[in-house]
Amino acid sequence: MQNAFEVLQERGFLEQLTHEQEMKELFASDKQVTFYVGFDPTADSLTVGHFLPVMAMAHLQRAGHRPIVLIGGGTTRVGDPTDKTDMRKMLIDDEINSNANRFKEQLSKFLDFSDDKAIMVNNADWLLNLNYVDFLREIGVHFSVNRMLTADCYKSRMEKGLTFLEFNYMLMQSYDFLALNQQYDCTMQLGGNDQWSNILGGVELIRRKERKEVYGMTLKLLTTSEGKKMGKTEKGAVWLDPAKTTPYEFFQYWRNIEDVKTEECLGLLTFLPMEEVKRLGALEGALINEAKEVLAFELTKTIHGEEEAKKALEASKALFAGGQKTGSIPSTTLSSDLFTEGLDPITLLVDTGIVPSRSEGRRIIQQGGLKINEIKITDINHKVTLSDFIDNAIMIQKGKKVFHQVKL
Repeated sequence: MQNAFEVLQERGFLEQLTHEQEMKELFASDKQVTFYVGFDPTADSLTVGHFLPVMAMAHLQRAGHRPIVLIGGGTTRVGDPTDKTDMRKMLIDDEINSNANRFKEQLSKFLDFSDDKAIMVNNADWLLNLNYVDFLREIGVHFSVNRMLTADCYKSRMEKGLTFLEFNYMLMQSYDFLALNQQYDCTMQLGGNDQWSNILGGVELIRRKERKEVYGMTLKLLTTSEGKKMGKTEKGAVWLDPAKTTPYEFFQYWRNIEDVKTEECLGLLTFLPMEEVKRLGALEGALINEAKEVLAFELTKTIHGEEEAKKALEASKALFAGGQKTGSIPSTTLSSDLFTEGLDPITLLVDTGIVPSRSEGRRIIQQGGLKINEIKITDINHKVTLSDFIDNAIMIQKGKKVFHQVKL
Protein backbone atom coordinates (compact mmCIF):
# COMPACT_ATOMS: atom_id res chain seq x y z
CA MET A 1 0.00 0.00 0.00
CA GLN A 2 1.35 3.43 -0.97
CA ASN A 3 2.22 5.99 1.68
CA ALA A 4 1.14 9.63 1.34
CA PHE A 5 4.41 10.76 -0.26
CA GLU A 6 4.14 8.08 -2.93
CA VAL A 7 0.52 9.01 -3.63
CA LEU A 8 1.39 12.67 -4.18
CA GLN A 9 4.37 11.70 -6.31
CA GLU A 10 2.42 9.30 -8.54
CA ARG A 11 -0.44 11.74 -9.04
CA GLY A 12 1.93 14.50 -10.15
CA PHE A 13 1.71 16.97 -7.25
CA LEU A 14 5.37 17.29 -6.28
CA GLU A 15 7.72 19.96 -7.61
CA GLN A 16 10.44 20.92 -5.07
CA LEU A 17 11.44 19.36 -1.75
CA THR A 18 13.79 20.69 0.91
CA HIS A 19 14.92 17.26 2.17
CA GLU A 20 13.74 14.61 -0.27
CA GLN A 21 15.28 11.52 1.35
CA GLU A 22 14.34 12.53 4.88
CA MET A 23 10.79 13.25 3.79
CA LYS A 24 10.49 9.88 2.06
CA GLU A 25 11.66 8.17 5.26
CA LEU A 26 9.27 10.25 7.40
CA PHE A 27 6.22 9.29 5.35
CA ALA A 28 7.38 5.68 5.15
CA SER A 29 7.31 5.53 8.96
CA ASP A 30 4.18 5.29 11.08
CA LYS A 31 4.55 8.86 12.39
CA GLN A 32 1.73 11.35 11.93
CA VAL A 33 2.93 14.48 10.13
CA THR A 34 1.37 17.82 11.03
CA PHE A 35 1.65 20.13 8.02
CA TYR A 36 0.16 23.42 6.90
CA VAL A 37 -0.93 25.36 3.84
CA GLY A 38 -1.62 29.11 3.95
CA PHE A 39 -4.46 30.89 2.18
CA ASP A 40 -4.52 34.70 2.02
CA PRO A 41 -8.18 35.84 1.88
CA THR A 42 -7.75 38.49 -0.83
CA ALA A 43 -11.11 37.66 -2.47
CA ASP A 44 -14.47 36.35 -1.28
CA SER A 45 -13.97 32.88 -2.77
CA LEU A 46 -11.30 30.29 -3.38
CA THR A 47 -10.34 29.49 -6.98
CA VAL A 48 -9.37 26.25 -8.69
CA GLY A 49 -5.78 27.37 -8.17
CA HIS A 50 -6.38 27.02 -4.42
CA PHE A 51 -8.11 23.69 -4.91
CA LEU A 52 -4.97 21.85 -6.00
CA PRO A 53 -3.24 22.25 -2.59
CA VAL A 54 -6.58 21.39 -0.94
CA MET A 55 -6.54 18.08 -2.84
CA ALA A 56 -2.98 17.45 -1.65
CA MET A 57 -4.12 18.13 1.92
CA ALA A 58 -7.04 15.73 1.49
CA HIS A 59 -4.75 12.94 0.26
CA LEU A 60 -2.42 13.48 3.22
CA GLN A 61 -5.32 13.53 5.69
CA ARG A 62 -6.74 10.31 4.23
CA ALA A 63 -3.35 8.73 4.94
CA GLY A 64 -3.59 9.73 8.62
CA HIS A 65 -1.69 13.01 8.68
CA ARG A 66 -2.99 16.26 10.19
CA PRO A 67 -3.54 19.41 8.10
CA ILE A 68 -3.45 22.93 9.44
CA VAL A 69 -5.33 25.44 7.34
CA LEU A 70 -3.72 28.81 7.94
CA ILE A 71 -5.95 31.75 7.04
CA GLY A 72 -3.77 34.78 6.33
CA GLY A 73 -5.73 37.44 8.16
CA GLY A 74 -2.43 39.12 9.03
CA THR A 75 -0.34 38.54 5.89
CA THR A 76 -3.17 39.76 3.66
CA ARG A 77 -2.70 43.19 5.23
CA VAL A 78 0.77 43.28 3.64
CA GLY A 79 0.37 41.32 0.41
CA ASP A 80 2.52 38.65 -1.21
CA PRO A 81 4.56 40.13 -4.11
CA THR A 82 5.00 36.68 -5.66
CA ASP A 83 3.94 36.52 -9.32
CA LYS A 84 2.53 40.05 -9.15
CA THR A 85 3.58 42.88 -11.46
CA ASP A 86 2.03 45.53 -9.22
CA MET A 87 1.41 46.00 -5.54
CA ARG A 88 -1.68 44.19 -4.33
CA LYS A 89 -4.76 46.26 -3.58
CA MET A 90 -4.95 47.11 0.11
CA LEU A 91 -8.10 45.71 1.72
CA ILE A 92 -9.84 47.12 4.78
CA ASP A 93 -10.23 44.96 7.90
CA ASP A 94 -13.91 44.23 7.31
CA GLU A 95 -13.17 42.92 3.80
CA ILE A 96 -10.36 40.71 5.05
CA ASN A 97 -12.46 39.29 7.88
CA SER A 98 -15.43 38.66 5.59
CA ASN A 99 -13.24 36.92 3.01
CA ALA A 100 -11.59 34.85 5.74
CA ASN A 101 -14.98 33.59 6.91
CA ARG A 102 -15.91 32.60 3.35
CA PHE A 103 -12.64 30.69 2.99
CA LYS A 104 -13.36 28.81 6.21
CA GLU A 105 -16.81 27.80 4.96
CA GLN A 106 -15.46 26.54 1.66
CA LEU A 107 -12.47 24.66 3.06
CA SER A 108 -14.64 22.91 5.63
CA LYS A 109 -16.34 21.07 2.74
CA PHE A 110 -13.16 19.27 1.73
CA LEU A 111 -11.32 18.48 4.97
CA ASP A 112 -12.46 16.71 8.14
CA PHE A 113 -12.12 19.07 11.10
CA SER A 114 -13.82 16.77 13.62
CA ASP A 115 -11.82 15.66 16.67
CA ASP A 116 -8.85 17.84 15.61
CA LYS A 117 -8.21 15.69 12.52
CA ALA A 118 -7.55 19.08 10.94
CA ILE A 119 -7.36 22.52 12.49
CA MET A 120 -7.90 26.01 11.13
CA VAL A 121 -6.07 29.05 12.51
CA ASN A 122 -5.64 32.69 11.52
CA ASN A 123 -2.19 34.30 11.55
CA ALA A 124 -3.79 37.59 12.57
CA ASP A 125 -3.89 36.04 16.06
CA TRP A 126 -0.12 36.39 16.43
CA LEU A 127 1.03 38.79 13.69
CA LEU A 128 -1.18 41.73 14.66
CA ASN A 129 0.11 41.76 18.23
CA LEU A 130 3.82 41.70 17.44
CA ASN A 131 6.12 44.41 18.78
CA TYR A 132 7.98 45.66 15.71
CA VAL A 133 11.34 46.28 17.40
CA ASP A 134 11.25 42.89 19.13
CA PHE A 135 10.28 41.25 15.82
CA LEU A 136 13.27 42.81 14.04
CA ARG A 137 15.66 41.79 16.82
CA GLU A 138 14.38 38.22 17.16
CA ILE A 139 13.39 37.39 13.58
CA GLY A 140 14.86 39.97 11.19
CA VAL A 141 18.39 39.26 12.39
CA HIS A 142 18.21 35.80 10.79
CA PHE A 143 17.49 37.09 7.26
CA SER A 144 20.11 38.28 4.78
CA VAL A 145 18.88 41.12 2.56
CA ASN A 146 21.33 40.10 -0.16
CA ARG A 147 19.94 36.59 -0.17
CA MET A 148 16.33 37.77 -0.10
CA LEU A 149 16.92 39.93 -3.17
CA THR A 150 17.92 36.83 -5.16
CA ALA A 151 14.48 35.28 -4.58
CA ASP A 152 12.28 35.21 -7.67
CA CYS A 153 9.37 36.76 -5.78
CA TYR A 154 11.44 39.91 -5.28
CA LYS A 155 13.62 39.94 -8.41
CA SER A 156 10.58 40.16 -10.68
CA ARG A 157 9.45 43.32 -8.90
CA MET A 158 12.74 45.19 -8.65
CA GLU A 159 12.38 47.04 -11.96
CA LYS A 160 8.85 48.29 -11.31
CA GLY A 161 9.47 48.93 -7.65
CA LEU A 162 9.18 46.79 -4.54
CA THR A 163 7.79 48.46 -1.41
CA PHE A 164 9.31 47.85 2.00
CA LEU A 165 5.83 46.74 3.05
CA GLU A 166 5.95 43.80 0.63
CA PHE A 167 9.58 43.12 1.45
CA ASN A 168 8.42 42.07 4.92
CA TYR A 169 6.14 39.33 3.54
CA MET A 170 8.83 36.62 3.56
CA LEU A 171 9.62 37.34 7.21
CA MET A 172 5.95 37.16 8.14
CA GLN A 173 5.34 33.87 6.33
CA SER A 174 8.49 32.42 7.86
CA TYR A 175 7.30 33.53 11.29
CA ASP A 176 4.00 31.74 10.63
CA PHE A 177 5.88 28.46 10.23
CA LEU A 178 7.79 29.13 13.45
CA ALA A 179 4.58 29.93 15.36
CA LEU A 180 2.85 26.79 14.08
CA ASN A 181 5.87 24.68 14.93
CA GLN A 182 5.94 26.02 18.47
CA GLN A 183 2.19 25.79 19.08
CA TYR A 184 1.19 22.66 17.13
CA ASP A 185 4.46 20.82 16.40
CA CYS A 186 3.94 21.53 12.70
CA THR A 187 6.92 20.16 10.78
CA MET A 188 6.04 20.72 7.14
CA GLN A 189 4.79 23.51 4.90
CA LEU A 190 3.13 22.94 1.52
CA GLY A 191 2.60 25.62 -1.09
CA GLY A 192 2.55 26.41 -4.77
CA ASN A 193 5.77 26.22 -6.72
CA ASP A 194 5.93 30.03 -6.63
CA GLN A 195 6.20 29.92 -2.81
CA TRP A 196 9.59 28.17 -2.74
CA SER A 197 11.58 31.16 -1.47
CA ASN A 198 9.07 31.90 1.29
CA ILE A 199 9.00 28.24 2.37
CA LEU A 200 12.80 28.10 2.49
CA GLY A 201 12.76 31.17 4.73
CA GLY A 202 10.58 29.39 7.29
CA VAL A 203 12.60 26.18 7.21
CA GLU A 204 15.82 28.12 7.78
CA LEU A 205 14.31 30.29 10.54
CA ILE A 206 13.19 27.26 12.55
CA ARG A 207 16.59 25.62 12.10
CA ARG A 208 18.30 28.72 13.46
CA LYS A 209 15.83 29.55 16.24
CA GLU A 210 14.72 26.11 17.42
CA ARG A 211 17.62 23.90 16.24
CA LYS A 212 15.02 21.65 14.55
CA GLU A 213 14.75 20.18 11.10
CA VAL A 214 11.45 20.92 9.38
CA TYR A 215 10.48 20.42 5.77
CA GLY A 216 9.05 22.23 2.78
CA MET A 217 7.24 20.91 -0.26
CA THR A 218 6.02 22.80 -3.30
CA LEU A 219 3.21 21.62 -5.54
CA LYS A 220 2.57 21.93 -9.24
CA LEU A 221 0.69 25.05 -10.30
CA LEU A 222 -2.45 24.81 -12.41
CA THR A 223 -2.06 26.90 -15.53
CA THR A 224 -4.41 28.18 -18.19
CA SER A 225 -4.06 27.21 -21.84
CA GLU A 226 -1.81 30.27 -22.22
CA GLY A 227 0.47 28.93 -19.50
CA LYS A 228 -0.60 31.54 -16.97
CA LYS A 229 -1.28 30.75 -13.35
CA MET A 230 -4.92 30.10 -12.48
CA GLY A 231 -5.22 32.54 -9.60
CA LYS A 232 -7.83 34.83 -8.14
CA THR A 233 -6.23 37.88 -9.75
CA GLU A 234 -5.76 36.32 -13.18
CA LYS A 235 -8.22 36.93 -16.01
CA GLY A 236 -10.53 33.99 -16.49
CA ALA A 237 -10.31 32.62 -12.97
CA VAL A 238 -12.66 29.75 -12.15
CA TRP A 239 -14.17 30.21 -8.68
CA LEU A 240 -15.42 27.60 -6.22
CA ASP A 241 -18.33 29.85 -5.21
CA PRO A 242 -21.37 28.91 -7.35
CA ALA A 243 -22.50 32.55 -7.27
CA LYS A 244 -19.30 33.55 -9.11
CA THR A 245 -18.91 30.48 -11.35
CA THR A 246 -22.11 28.44 -11.71
CA PRO A 247 -21.89 24.63 -11.46
CA TYR A 248 -22.69 24.40 -15.17
CA GLU A 249 -19.99 26.93 -16.08
CA PHE A 250 -17.61 25.10 -13.77
CA PHE A 251 -18.43 21.77 -15.45
CA GLN A 252 -18.09 23.29 -18.88
CA TYR A 253 -14.68 24.77 -18.11
CA TRP A 254 -13.24 21.33 -17.43
CA ARG A 255 -15.16 19.74 -20.29
CA ASN A 256 -13.41 22.18 -22.61
CA ILE A 257 -9.79 21.96 -21.42
CA GLU A 258 -7.06 21.10 -23.89
CA ASP A 259 -6.71 17.39 -24.63
CA VAL A 260 -3.10 17.34 -23.46
CA LYS A 261 -4.08 18.62 -20.00
CA THR A 262 -6.73 15.96 -19.36
CA GLU A 263 -4.64 13.24 -17.72
CA GLU A 264 -2.73 15.76 -15.59
CA CYS A 265 -5.94 17.30 -14.25
CA LEU A 266 -7.52 13.89 -13.62
CA GLY A 267 -4.54 12.94 -11.48
CA LEU A 268 -4.38 16.20 -9.56
CA LEU A 269 -8.03 17.14 -9.12
CA THR A 270 -9.94 13.88 -8.69
CA PHE A 271 -9.75 10.86 -6.40
CA LEU A 272 -10.04 8.39 -9.28
CA PRO A 273 -7.57 5.47 -9.05
CA MET A 274 -4.47 6.09 -11.13
CA GLU A 275 -5.20 3.05 -13.27
CA GLU A 276 -8.40 4.78 -14.40
CA VAL A 277 -6.63 8.12 -14.78
CA LYS A 278 -4.07 6.55 -17.10
CA ARG A 279 -6.75 4.68 -19.07
CA LEU A 280 -8.74 7.85 -19.63
CA GLY A 281 -5.62 9.88 -20.38
CA ALA A 282 -4.58 7.41 -23.08
CA LEU A 283 -7.80 7.91 -25.07
CA GLU A 284 -7.30 9.62 -28.40
CA GLY A 285 -9.30 11.46 -31.01
CA ALA A 286 -12.99 11.92 -30.27
CA LEU A 287 -12.73 9.45 -27.38
CA ILE A 288 -10.77 11.97 -25.30
CA ASN A 289 -14.10 13.76 -24.82
CA GLU A 290 -15.14 10.85 -22.60
CA ALA A 291 -12.15 11.53 -20.36
CA LYS A 292 -12.89 15.26 -20.21
CA GLU A 293 -16.51 14.51 -19.35
CA VAL A 294 -15.41 12.29 -16.47
CA LEU A 295 -13.02 14.98 -15.27
CA ALA A 296 -15.74 17.64 -15.38
CA PHE A 297 -18.25 15.41 -13.59
CA GLU A 298 -15.88 14.26 -10.83
CA LEU A 299 -14.58 17.74 -10.13
CA THR A 300 -18.04 19.34 -10.17
CA LYS A 301 -19.28 16.60 -7.84
CA THR A 302 -16.46 17.29 -5.38
CA ILE A 303 -16.99 21.06 -5.40
CA HIS A 304 -20.77 21.40 -5.82
CA GLY A 305 -22.22 17.98 -4.97
CA GLU A 306 -23.42 15.03 -7.03
CA GLU A 307 -26.85 16.49 -7.81
CA GLU A 308 -25.39 19.63 -9.39
CA ALA A 309 -22.83 17.51 -11.27
CA LYS A 310 -25.62 15.35 -12.73
CA LYS A 311 -27.58 18.44 -13.78
CA ALA A 312 -24.52 19.90 -15.48
CA LEU A 313 -23.79 16.62 -17.26
CA GLU A 314 -27.36 16.27 -18.48
CA ALA A 315 -27.44 19.87 -19.70
CA SER A 316 -24.14 19.38 -21.51
CA LYS A 317 -25.39 16.26 -23.29
CA ALA A 318 -28.80 17.72 -24.08
CA LEU A 319 -27.21 20.80 -25.58
CA PHE A 320 -25.98 18.97 -28.63
CA ALA A 321 -28.03 15.79 -28.62
CA GLY A 322 -31.18 17.77 -29.47
CA GLY A 323 -29.61 19.46 -32.45
CA GLN A 324 -28.08 16.27 -33.77
CA LYS A 325 -31.35 14.36 -33.51
CA THR A 326 -33.62 16.90 -35.13
CA GLY A 327 -31.18 18.20 -37.69
CA SER A 328 -33.52 21.16 -38.10
CA ILE A 329 -32.18 23.64 -35.55
CA PRO A 330 -30.94 26.73 -37.42
CA SER A 331 -27.36 27.76 -36.85
CA THR A 332 -25.09 30.73 -37.36
CA THR A 333 -21.31 30.66 -37.62
CA LEU A 334 -19.51 33.56 -35.94
CA SER A 335 -15.85 34.43 -35.55
CA SER A 336 -14.22 33.32 -32.32
CA ASP A 337 -12.65 36.79 -32.07
CA LEU A 338 -16.07 38.17 -31.09
CA PHE A 339 -16.02 36.09 -27.91
CA THR A 340 -12.43 36.64 -26.80
CA GLU A 341 -13.41 39.59 -24.62
CA GLY A 342 -17.03 38.48 -24.37
CA LEU A 343 -20.18 39.35 -26.34
CA ASP A 344 -23.29 40.73 -24.65
CA PRO A 345 -26.52 38.71 -25.13
CA ILE A 346 -28.42 41.50 -26.91
CA THR A 347 -25.77 41.76 -29.62
CA LEU A 348 -25.70 37.97 -29.88
CA LEU A 349 -29.48 37.81 -30.42
CA VAL A 350 -29.36 40.51 -33.08
CA ASP A 351 -26.29 39.14 -34.91
CA THR A 352 -27.86 35.69 -35.18
CA GLY A 353 -31.16 37.11 -36.40
CA ILE A 354 -33.12 35.63 -33.49
CA VAL A 355 -34.57 39.08 -32.78
CA PRO A 356 -35.06 41.98 -35.21
CA SER A 357 -33.87 44.75 -32.86
CA ARG A 358 -31.89 45.46 -29.72
CA SER A 359 -35.01 46.67 -27.92
CA GLU A 360 -36.70 43.32 -28.60
CA GLY A 361 -33.60 41.50 -27.33
CA ARG A 362 -33.56 43.59 -24.17
CA ARG A 363 -37.25 42.85 -23.53
CA ILE A 364 -36.78 39.08 -23.92
CA ILE A 365 -33.80 39.02 -21.55
CA GLN A 366 -35.46 41.16 -18.90
CA GLN A 367 -38.59 38.98 -19.01
CA GLY A 368 -36.55 35.80 -18.49
CA GLY A 369 -37.07 34.42 -21.98
CA LEU A 370 -33.42 33.71 -22.89
CA LYS A 371 -31.32 30.63 -22.12
CA ILE A 372 -27.80 29.89 -23.28
CA ASN A 373 -26.70 26.30 -22.82
CA GLU A 374 -29.76 25.68 -20.64
CA ILE A 375 -28.78 28.56 -18.32
CA LYS A 376 -31.26 31.43 -17.98
CA ILE A 377 -29.70 34.80 -18.76
CA THR A 378 -31.38 37.81 -17.15
CA ASP A 379 -28.49 40.29 -17.10
CA ILE A 380 -28.16 42.36 -20.27
CA ASN A 381 -24.51 43.00 -19.35
CA HIS A 382 -23.68 39.28 -19.16
CA LYS A 383 -20.73 38.28 -21.35
CA VAL A 384 -20.74 35.17 -23.54
CA THR A 385 -17.11 34.03 -23.90
CA LEU A 386 -15.17 31.23 -25.53
CA SER A 387 -15.41 29.24 -22.29
CA ASP A 388 -19.18 28.90 -22.91
CA PHE A 389 -18.63 26.88 -26.08
CA ILE A 390 -18.70 23.08 -26.03
CA ASP A 391 -17.14 21.50 -29.10
CA ASN A 392 -17.12 25.01 -30.64
CA ALA A 393 -20.88 25.54 -30.28
CA ILE A 394 -23.48 26.98 -27.94
CA MET A 395 -27.25 26.59 -27.93
CA ILE A 396 -29.50 29.64 -27.60
CA GLN A 397 -33.12 29.19 -26.56
CA LYS A 398 -35.72 31.98 -26.86
CA GLY A 399 -38.91 31.21 -25.02
CA LYS A 400 -39.99 27.56 -25.05
CA LYS A 401 -39.75 26.69 -28.74
CA VAL A 402 -37.10 28.77 -30.52
CA PHE A 403 -33.66 27.16 -30.62
CA HIS A 404 -30.58 28.44 -32.45
CA GLN A 405 -27.07 27.07 -32.48
CA VAL A 406 -24.02 29.33 -32.73
CA LYS A 407 -20.87 27.73 -34.09
CA LEU A 408 -17.31 29.00 -34.32
